[in-house]
Amino acid sequence: MRGLISIIVALAVMVVGLSIYLAPDGMKSCGPTPSTDIFDCQKVDAVVAISGGDTTARTEEAIQLYKNGWANYLVLSGAAADKSGPSNAEAMRRQAIKAEIPESAIVLDETSETTSENAANTRELFDTNDIHSVILVTSAYHQRRAGLEFGKRAGSDIRVVNHPVTSDNQWSSWWWTTPQGWWLATSEFFKIIVFYAGGSR
Repeated sequence: MRGLISIIVALAVMVVGLSIYLAPDGMKSCGPTPSTDIFDCQKVDAVVAISGGDTTARTEEAIQLYKNGWANYLVLSGAAADKSGPSNAEAMRRQAIKAEIPESAIVLDETSETTSENAANTRELFDTNDIHSVILVTSAYHQRRAGLEFGKRAGSDIRVVNHPVTSDNQWSSWWWTTPQGWWLATSEFFKIIVFYAGGSR
């Protein structure tokens, strides 16, 4: 019986630990709109959404942040999943236009196929558009690694604030109840280890 209890406790600690570690949120103490009282709650130059997983949910979160006055630009990043069709970034742009985001506020990166490329290619867009601070939006399981990659490229020149989509069609607070949830959590954790070992993906 003690052995079973120990296993349950260890599993619970692992689930809670992974949930917190994978999904850093620099805006957890912020309200729905920017504030000058807290550093990470101040308005930024751009909201960045990167495709993959539930791209629609990531884009919707970025759109809402833009509408709430968090930034002047919406940067959408992702190559085509199907090479015969439009890029993910273009599909995200169409979603943003449908949500009445002005085209002049939208900046696209249509070539990135990996998180590392998202970070490298959007960095070039930041330089071109005089962007020095961003809110980075992706799925919760992907937020830690994305933040590491973007932080590496940003250096000290660009402030990156993490903000995950808390729930989408691939991830929720109940991720640990599904095989897919465990696959996403463990694969991201090992990719983070690879990042610290000097690799990127």
